[in-house]
Amino acid sequence: MSTHPTVLDVTDRIRERSRGSRSAYLERLAEIRNRDRGSDRMGCANVAHAVAGIPANDKFRVVTERAPNIGIVTAYNDMLSAHAPYQSYPDIIKNEARSLGATAQVAGGVPAMCDGVTQGTPGMELSLFSRDVIAMGTAVALTHDMFDGALLLGVCDKIVPGLLIGALHFGHLPTVFVPAGPMPSGLSNGEKSKVREQAAQGLVGRKGLLDAEMAAYHTVGTCTFYGTANSNQMLLEAMGLHVPGTAFIQPGDAMRETLTREAVRTVLGRASETAFSCPPIGEVVDERCIVNAMVALLATGGSTNHLIHWVAVARSAGIVIDWDDFSRLSDVIPLLTRVYPNGSADVNAFQAAGGPGFVIGELLDAGLMHADVLTVRAGGIREFANVPSLADDKRLVWSSAAPSKDEAVARPVESPFSATGGLKLLNGNLGRSVIKVSSVPDDRHVIEAPARVFDSQAALHQAFTAGELERDVVCVVRWQGPQANGMPELHKLTPPLSVLQGKGFRVALVTDGRMSGASGKVPAAIHVSPEAAAGGPLAKVRDGDVIRLDAVAGTLAVLVPDDEWAEREIANLPDAKRIADGHGLGRELFAGMRRNALTAEEGACSWL
Repeated sequence: MSTHPTVLDVTDRIRERSRGSRSAYLERLAEIRNRDRGSDRMGCANVAHAVAGIPANDKFRVVTERAPNIGIVTAYNDMLSAHAPYQSYPDIIKNEARSLGATAQVAGGVPAMCDGVTQGTPGMELSLFSRDVIAMGTAVALTHDMFDGALLLGVCDKIVPGLLIGALHFGHLPTVFVPAGPMPSGLSNGEKSKVREQAAQGLVGRKGLLDAEMAAYHTVGTCTFYGTANSNQMLLEAMGLHVPGTAFIQPGDAMRETLTREAVRTVLGRASETAFSCPPIGEVVDERCIVNAMVALLATGGSTNHLIHWVAVARSAGIVIDWDDFSRLSDVIPLLTRVYPNGSADVNAFQAAGGPGFVIGELLDAGLMHADVLTVRAGGIREFANVPSLADDKRLVWSSAAPSKDEAVARPVESPFSATGGLKLLNGNLGRSVIKVSSVPDDRHVIEAPARVFDSQAALHQAFTAGELERDVVCVVRWQGPQANGMPELHKLTPPLSVLQGKGFRVALVTDGRMSGASGKVPAAIHVSPEAAAGGPLAKVRDGDVIRLDAVAGTLAVLVPDDEWAEREIANLPDAKRIADGHGLGRELFAGMRRNALTAEEGACSWL
């Protein structure tokens, strides 16, 4: 099957736009790759320090036998249920490396915060920029420069993008991501959301709400909805950076350790019976690879966070993408999955239906993904259309993920849930923003109502509790962008807005903040750029202005005469709010990142 013309056209536009920066990146990569290996190149004292803490046999292998040495960068902590399984992974990796005549060292650890814990608290204002801290931590770990390859241990929201950004700055290294898998299904996401809405109305007390949440988030593994963490895993599969089919195998599955050992074999080029050298990550992640990730995101209705994160990832490989690229692809990429919040199924049901392998196979067969790409495997991206299992002799075997085992969850290209992707770009006199429409009812794709302007999510909650929002309303929550307060996710707004929508009111949210992959059924124009704190149009909106959000036409506008709008004064972020949002719980340390952050559409990068 030939590649779809729009996919080719978008890729060509990206390639042309990135020509200078990508060429410079590849030149730097080639220069580094041509050096002698670490223990031959570095001074004797450097090498001695590097191997001082490892067993004598490993020292002999690194220094005398010149065996490959794998750097492990881990995001392990047991605050994140998804990362708790990583505690035992380094020992498994080292054991497998030794069995193959190689060595492995934990090069470093990176921080990993749980957005579920910090949601709605000041700590959430550190979340977005924790991505850049993780990228820097990855760089610090790999800067020891003694490694012939890298294994990256991370799953969740900012962690995978941060690890990937950091790794791409060491693009000369073969690199494989090692996931840990989702927790088994507990209380369904739909039931959990109902309890949250009841709690927002005062119908359920704290104990009832806590019981529901504990039943939903009940053991190790990623949360089971298709938010940013699980979207990360889908995109890594589509980029060919995993062992194929490993994303959604649960932590307790008998295959999990075997897949982790396979990651070691993969990065060492020992996973194929034919000669194969795992390519450097900087060569794997090219324009086609980035487009494949974008396509996979759209085909699965994935997290809106990746319209920020993957822009930053691409820039780290010298590739420049923007929201127009996502929008053009969305026009031709069908929606193939219904996973909460786009449906009732969770990721375990998605995996049972065929998972990422089914989606990738369908997209490849339809010419909607580039088939001619490098991956970490000898068989290329086609290997990622398969699902793994254990044979009787405990060896890994792969078989086709097609056909779908449940078309209520995953459908073929010929009969998709929607003919177009789940994300839309909005333009208008309020700026540029995005909306996730895959979970929004069709009759809510166009909302026109008077605005109510809030300077914080707490103020919106107060107005809801006081009964002031019992009407058609577009809630504008400003001062939530990267430069203002670090662009927190605003999930706490979903229950009250859902309650209002459930009462029949026509409700929408417009904000320069984030809503992530759990944005749900209320229409939300998010990531509005330029943000209010940078003088963006949201700073002009007043209570009572009529706003039209039209996800069909792709517009977001305030219905005020042009001359009046042009002359209207731009509000300033109040000094008291800026000071309050910049202090406490470590927020002072992120002042430089807020000050230097690019726009959401430019990846909110703080290092460029």
